[in-house]
Amino acid sequence: MKYSNRRLRRRWPRRLVIVAIIAAVVVAGATAAVRYVYNQNLRPVSSSQTVQSITVPQGATVEEIGSLLQQRGLIRSAWAFKLYVSSKEVRNALQAGTYELAPSQGVAEIVSQLTHGKIVTNLVTILPGQRIDQIRTRLIQDGFLEADVDQALDPNTYVGHPALVDKPKGAGLEGYLYPDSFQRTSETSAKTIVGAALDEMDKQLTPDIRAAFSRQGLSTYQGIILASIVEREVSEPNDRPQVAQVFLKRLRIGMPLQSDATAHYGAILEGAKPSTKYDSVYNTYTHKGLTPTPISNVSSGSLQAVANPASTDWLYFVSGDDGTTHFSKTLTEHEAKVRQYCKENCAQ
Repeated sequence: MKYSNRRLRRRWPRRLVIVAIIAAVVVAGATAAVRYVYNQNLRPVSSSQTVQSITVPQGATVEEIGSLLQQRGLIRSAWAFKLYVSSKEVRNALQAGTYELAPSQGVAEIVSQLTHGKIVTNLVTILPGQRIDQIRTRLIQDGFLEADVDQALDPNTYVGHPALVDKPKGAGLEGYLYPDSFQRTSETSAKTIVGAALDEMDKQLTPDIRAAFSRQGLSTYQGIILASIVEREVSEPNDRPQVAQVFLKRLRIGMPLQSDATAHYGAILEGAKPSTKYDSVYNTYTHKGLTPTPISNVSSGSLQAVANPASTDWLYFVSGDDGTTHFSKTLTEHEAKVRQYCKENCAQ
């Protein structure tokens, strides 16, 4: 019996070693398998480079972001995404915004994009010489809600804005939305775009510009009105100071401005076909002085032209069929140039 017990005691340690070895092999194998699966799940979903726009909401958790990416077919596994983010200690670096991602990107590349805030920005462009109704239509076409656009274009939304200090009470934002391209993300509102356009207009209405308007006998608002007329009348920057000089001289001598652009604006405002014969308060063929409001937005060139008109003595101008502007001092000269250079345009 004693011999037998000694043999039994010697066998147990050997079995324990075997069990330990087997357990270690199993653990190592499981670890390797998990690591393999983990690494596989970090790989791109496919070779497709089709881009998707993904919006990560403000305050979204790692779990929510991973779930969103997996649902959209951009990553293989939400848990692998979470584990990777945790291992790189970038949980708090993930940024909200709209991103363009593709199934051909691996988790590492996607996380890099999310942590560096490489968000998608679209440009909203307000063109020079646009009326406020055209800007409204463009903003709606760019995806902003109609109700939000209307609120954004309400001047009462911007009470106290420095660009509007000279705007008469009750007047709208016509003429004040400076033409430029503004960056837009998924969280940008119509009010943000309009506010940015007003900010740019404020930069243009410098003390020097306001003082120059005053020297021309104009208030700041009148300067913007005349600049909008110049903006719509001619597109060639070099012609604008001379056109501004013509209109300023006519204002001083009490002669109607006779601007086609103003007459057309009045007709369009009332839903009629643009015509110089349409009777409205904006028709400067039949009404002397400036129009009640600007007729479009204005560029820096038109503001500068009114502030610093050319040192000429023209009283008339006509845009020829080739786009060239021809100036005259007398009606006889003007009529001769109309016959010579404006056969098609002036016949319309």
